Amino acid sequence: MNKEIVIIGAGFAGMWAALSAARLAKLNQAESISISVIAPIAELRVRPRLYEENVSSMIAPLIPVFNTMDVQFITGSVNNIDSDSQTIHYLDENQLPQFKQYDRLVLASGSNLRTDLVNGIDHYAFNLDQIDTAATLEQHLKSLAQKPASLSRNTVIVCGGGFTGIEMATELPARLKAMFGEDEDINVIVVERNEQIGSNYSPELQAVIKQASDELGITWMLNTQIEKITEEGLTLSTGEQILADTVIWTAGVQANELTNLFQKSQGPQGRLNVESSLKVNGYENVFATGDVAYAKTDDKGNHALMTCQHSILMGKFAGHNVAASLLDLEPLPYKQENYVTCLDLGSWGAVYTEGWEQVVKSVKDEAKKIKISITNELIYPPAPEYNVIMEQADPLAPWV
Repeated sequence: MNKEIVIIGAGFAGMWAALSAARLAKLNQAESISISVIAPIAELRVRPRLYEENVSSMIAPLIPVFNTMDVQFITGSVNNIDSDSQTIHYLDENQLPQFKQYDRLVLASGSNLRTDLVNGIDHYAFNLDQIDTAATLEQHLKSLAQKPASLSRNTVIVCGGGFTGIEMATELPARLKAMFGEDEDINVIVVERNEQIGSNYSPELQAVIKQASDELGITWMLNTQIEKITEEGLTLSTGEQILADTVIWTAGVQANELTNLFQKSQGPQGRLNVESSLKVNGYENVFATGDVAYAKTDDKGNHALMTCQHSILMGKFAGHNVAASLLDLEPLPYKQENYVTCLDLGSWGAVYTEGWEQVVKSVKDEAKKIKISITNELIYPPAPEYNVIMEQADPLAPWV
């Protein structure tokens, strides 16, 4: 009898989970194992690049690689999972209700930006969370060039000074000057609730971010709380108003709401606590990977972050182990001891660090080359060639 592996999500973790599961099934000539991916569209959306221009091109087709490995793609949006009956309920491309049963499930449905933290986010703020919202922001920025010069037009406020906020803010000065003219005064402001730039980063990395921000003319408003966002800009908790035609929200990420169906296993940010095999605690037939999984990366207390760096390798381990569970093979414990940070800093360059201690290894143009090689090549799907996929889908193959 056929055994069904169903993977929910076609992001970095979901794509690699499917390819890795298919790899192990083929190595074991397990033709009785069927692998399906359910997602709204058969594209990898390259979210780490959504702060760049031409965001509509930041996609990669998945059908060629899935066909190469006999992975079925199902167009649909999952709205419920019954873990008792092992049934997935979803709406198909015509918005008609459908269901699919599974023997093993891999939840790889990703994460979403929180828009409930401050009044007005939904109505007046732009974001980079998904490709359509990033495209809306890009069109808005282009439309500013048609407006007469003013303080509001020339001011862009980035709410949140984390990874996405920094990359967006440092990208803006050169982009705005290209539209408005080099002599135009540009005012890019980062509003951050913490007391220092890059509060989650090492002092060495913080210093580089500050240097780049200073040289790019970016203003950081630290230890600052936002009261509300309006059509005119934003209001701080002190009552101060900042006028701006553009407010970009980048703060606060949570696991996809499907994790709420497994509440007894939820951890930080709604992510699911998992065993080293990436099996969800308390659910024998359910695995989680990528942004929805709260997984230990090593024995030093570090956990996988909501990054493509961790999602890609976690996907490979989850796919291998979900197939192994049907083949009565021992799982491979997920480990990812190496960790790097490569932060784009706009026209200033970039910064590249190694280790959880974030030791700076390169900056400016040298680091920019590393950043481009990662985001433009390394994280994209493999070539749709059997031998290439079989090699790259191995969770123990060298990566980063």
